[in-house]
Amino acid sequence: MSARRPSLRRLALLLPALALLVGALVAASRAPRLTVARLQYDGGGDWYANPSSIPNLLAAIRERTAFPVERTEARVTIMDDRLWDYPFLHLTGHGNIRLTDEEVVRLREYLLRGGFLHADDNYGLDESFRREMKRVFPDRELVDVPLSHPVYHAVYDFPAGLPKIHEHDGKPARGFGIFLGDRLAVYYSYSSDLGNGWEDVETYHDSPALHEAALRMGINLFVYAVTSRPVP
Repeated sequence: MSARRPSLRRLALLLPALALLVGALVAASRAPRLTVARLQYDGGGDWYANPSSIPNLLAAIRERTAFPVERTEARVTIMDDRLWDYPFLHLTGHGNIRLTDEEVVRLREYLLRGGFLHADDNYGLDESFRREMKRVFPDRELVDVPLSHPVYHAVYDFPAGLPKIHEHDGKPARGFGIFLGDRLAVYYSYSSDLGNGWEDVETYHDSPALHEAALRMGINLFVYAVTSRPVP
């Protein structure tokens, strides 16, 4: 005896549910990836520096937290439509950065809408980064982030603040930030070389302790960025 075929009425009742299911599957396939987005910029600076840094940081985040991050970084420009998908932007380099007027407006909007920018001075970026951030937020200053702030305690404790990874000219490591209300929207790691510390240990032959300190600080920054993002 053959199986009874569903009636047209039953099929009609099932179609809306099937449509919702298909829509959900399509949406899931297009959902933004949870990862670190490396910011590509103009001006001559090597935005692509430290190639092993972000993959190593992502591996540490995946292993030590509950965040299901990807294994690979994203790469975006400020004008990329995908910019809004990523809660954490990472900017680094040794040289100059120059934003267009349109990029200034877009970056300001990204940060005001809950995005987080981590800028890591890889030695030589300081002057141009400060200049461009003054264009993004002319009414706000880069200030020292208080040692009580969650970026220093979110997962790991850094009671003395940002770790010093490489010496360069011997200045102390300092964590500067731009606050939008109570939320830290920009964190600038200066005279630290945090991203270098994320790199494969054989790249700079850093001690295991320095490599670990850099990864721990990076995890704190990522966790803060994701958990402090306003709910749309």
